[in-house]
Amino acid sequence: MSTALERVRAAYARVARVDRPEVWIDLRPQEDAEAEAAAVDARTAAGERLPLAGTVLAVKGNIDVAGFPTTAGCPSYAYLPEADAPAVARLRAAGAVVLGTTNLDQFATGLVGTRSPYGAVRDAVDPAYVSGGSSSGSAVAVALGLVDLALGTDTAGSGRVPAAFNGVVGLKPTPGLVPTEGVVPACASLDCVTVFARTLPEAGQALSFMAAPAEPAAVPARRPGPWRIAVPDAPQLGELDEGWAEAFEAAAARLADAGAELLPVDLEPFTEAAAMLYEGAFVAERYAAVGAFVDAHAGSPDLDPTVAGIIAGARDVPAHRLCADRERLTSLRARALASLGDADALLLPTAPGHPTLAEVAADPLGANARLGRFTNSTNLFGLAAVAVPAGEVAGRPFGVMLIGPAHTDERLARIAGALTAPPLHLAVVGAHLTGQPLDGQLLALGGRFVRTTTTASAYRLYALDTTPPKPGLVRVREGGAAIEAEVWRLPAEGLGALVAALPRPMTLGSVELADGACVPGFLCEPGALDGAREITAYGGWRAALASLARPVEAGHALPRE
Repeated sequence: MSTALERVRAAYARVARVDRPEVWIDLRPQEDAEAEAAAVDARTAAGERLPLAGTVLAVKGNIDVAGFPTTAGCPSYAYLPEADAPAVARLRAAGAVVLGTTNLDQFATGLVGTRSPYGAVRDAVDPAYVSGGSSSGSAVAVALGLVDLALGTDTAGSGRVPAAFNGVVGLKPTPGLVPTEGVVPACASLDCVTVFARTLPEAGQALSFMAAPAEPAAVPARRPGPWRIAVPDAPQLGELDEGWAEAFEAAAARLADAGAELLPVDLEPFTEAAAMLYEGAFVAERYAAVGAFVDAHAGSPDLDPTVAGIIAGARDVPAHRLCADRERLTSLRARALASLGDADALLLPTAPGHPTLAEVAADPLGANARLGRFTNSTNLFGLAAVAVPAGEVAGRPFGVMLIGPAHTDERLARIAGALTAPPLHLAVVGAHLTGQPLDGQLLALGGRFVRTTTTASAYRLYALDTTPPKPGLVRVREGGAAIEAEVWRLPAEGLGALVAALPRPMTLGSVELADGACVPGFLCEPGALDGAREITAYGGWRAALASLARPVEAGHALPRE
């Protein structure tokens, strides 16, 4: 494992090789970053636990980083903050080293990544296409391997659209989960600090440091069973770029193959609310944030004309219209949540298409408005979301997002893992069998029953003195028998969570099935068998329970002869 200093040096070498200056607003002098990295290495050498040591970080230019001017993409707006924004401070406290601040659509107003006097940020995969915005530089910095993590913001989709276009992960947390102090507001009531990473685990780890702990009661409960994913039908998605409908169907099919139950959903309240973000009175919040500055600097070359026009145009929105729009939004939110029902998440394409730089230049407002069709409503409704890569179309990344109720951030990431990792099989022979006390654990982790079978004739089964009652399966060289087993399919994250919580004397090992296949399964430590009753002759746990002298109730040990 490299040291923080080695990682920082490698990052600057990568920056020089890639030569994409439009990604950055301010790239930190290398000697400063090396000094901070050396200090991180010294702290870890002294025994301090710094989980993000060796991680390099970029920060969107509308988020305060001590020592860097906060520009929000406008040079004349710049101010020098005295301290890091809390989100930045928490990552640095865990050992991350900041390389610099990144380019953005000015004042975080846009989903294209071209509205900046620092230059249009080009897509990481195909520079003829837009990078997506407004967190353009942050997403491209991660996609090009310049940094490990990058912070962005998301009001209308800025932490998700650029993730999709550049083939990286974008986590948009529940509004309020990550503090927005030290962030230049776009729409203060909707803004979220987001994180970009190349993998879900990296993004999730960063979010765990940035976020305030959620109250247990705040996390919505769910009934046991496979993940329930709401998926709109093709007509409701509207016009998509060529090949994108097929890519979206394939992503939904992968979730189904991983054990998810796909449910219908009415997308209309989501798309109606999405249109309100810019077409309605909510744009007045953008004027409240920086309108006075825009008015005072009208005509300045520092101001992007499209951004200035949007913000100045919100100056005269009447208060009664904002009140009416809030009332309408309340109704749309109720309809949207009713349409979701008990679904764990809503699956959508992150964007309906990927425009070129030329297409955005020809129609800056129209091209931008199209990109927010699926993302604009998320923060208006107070929901959480995660955007993940879901394949390629015509050689460029295609991305989808999962949207869910507030405080289901971790759940959404686990579901998204099914899109990025193949499902795994698990053999169970005891308390996790269908109808037994612990089958709910498998269901809650996204598991789905596949089939009933038996093990190879190489095992013995014992009744353990546990609560609830469980059998112990052990492989033997001779004298074994076939034992009834079930095969379940779990997302990789679900199996990992199950193994992490597995109590002794249970272990996970390779179980050979009757057809010769070997799959992960529950076995037992041999030392736990002392005094345990052998029940191999029953052929399985269910038969043993049914054949014993008295029924076994949940929470009671098996009777002994």
